[in-house]
Amino acid sequence: MSQVDLVWGAGPSPRYETLAAGFRPLFARIAEGAVQRELERGLPHEQIGWLKQAGFGALRLPVAEGGQGATLPEFFNLLIELSEADSNITQALRGHFGFAEDIVNKASGAWRTRWTERLVRGEIAGNAWTEIGEAKQEGFSTRVSGKDGKLVLNGTKYYTTGSLFADWIDVGASNEDGQGVAVSVRRHADGVDVIDDWDGFGQTLTASGTTTFTNVDISADDVIIDEEKFRYSAAFYQLVHLATLAGIGRALTNDVSKAVAERRRTYTNAAGPRSSQDPQVLQVVGRIRSNAYAASAIVLQAAQSLQRAFDAHFARDPEAEETANAVAELETAQAQTVVSTLILDAATIVFDALGASATKKPSGLDRHWRNARTLASHNPRIYKDRIIGDFSVNGTLPPYQWRIGLSAV
Repeated sequence: MSQVDLVWGAGPSPRYETLAAGFRPLFARIAEGAVQRELERGLPHEQIGWLKQAGFGALRLPVAEGGQGATLPEFFNLLIELSEADSNITQALRGHFGFAEDIVNKASGAWRTRWTERLVRGEIAGNAWTEIGEAKQEGFSTRVSGKDGKLVLNGTKYYTTGSLFADWIDVGASNEDGQGVAVSVRRHADGVDVIDDWDGFGQTLTASGTTTFTNVDISADDVIIDEEKFRYSAAFYQLVHLATLAGIGRALTNDVSKAVAERRRTYTNAAGPRSSQDPQVLQVVGRIRSNAYAASAIVLQAAQSLQRAFDAHFARDPEAEETANAVAELETAQAQTVVSTLILDAATIVFDALGASATKKPSGLDRHWRNARTLASHNPRIYKDRIIGDFSVNGTLPPYQWRIGLSAV
């Protein structure tokens, strides 16, 4: 069935249904074991392998370079559908999607060709930017330095989401001059140790734990200046989270609707003989679905602002690009404060439809709240509200990542 038939609204382009049709059977296979994987902490190595084989990691590459040529609205709509199947997988691939977006923003040349060929082969990249402990706002304790005539990488990263499943790891580091650089490291290179020690109560299968680098040999060709990364990156990475939340909303709608339809018990003071005939229970289900619908629509609206920023990058008009990037950042911030509220609300009121039964294993309904709460805790909403308010009142532009020397991941 099409997205329209399912009452989620039209896709972002006339060709979207054709594009999505090639992946929907795969999404269905992924969804089949999603609850069991979470209950048993079964990491989705196999499922991510399916996506690699299907070319999902190369969606944004132009057709001429072996990709699908997906626009950003098409891409984010597909992420919503993937997240409906398993939100852990979308977040695990978030670092790769950002890395691939940087590739499609690069000019033609040896570096781009090398990476497009890798992506077309199905290779994916994980993420290793965040540091904890004594990490500073600017600069990294992870270092690229010379040793015995070669370049080596040393350091420890946390929140290295998806690196356990990857072929490459995109690492934020400082060079010997203290300059911020991005380093591409082979996942299985000597000295790379990825540890699955993420112990959060949600998104438990994303491998968002620790990675250490000990005298890892690196190539100068795989070191680029951090400031050269694509400039709407902060908005992009945030919108991946919002697409994931929207997908959780759809999955929650599916699960609660099925549970209510199958439920035989009712409440002492119920308004109907079965939950499926109780108008108050149906009202709860309707609100959950409406929240999910609105969240998806908001994500696609914000995705259009990213598409404009991407297009402006190749128009060779720095002023227009600056404006487009600012708009993308602000639109995504506005989307974040609303989408997170919509999905957290939906994941909470689900318990009003099913009572204590919603907390039982293996129903899996509680996982939606845990996953949504974990995702919504990235980049707290209060900061986004302030940024939006400062722009609305004072015309202050958002603090872009490349202006302040921070990673967007």
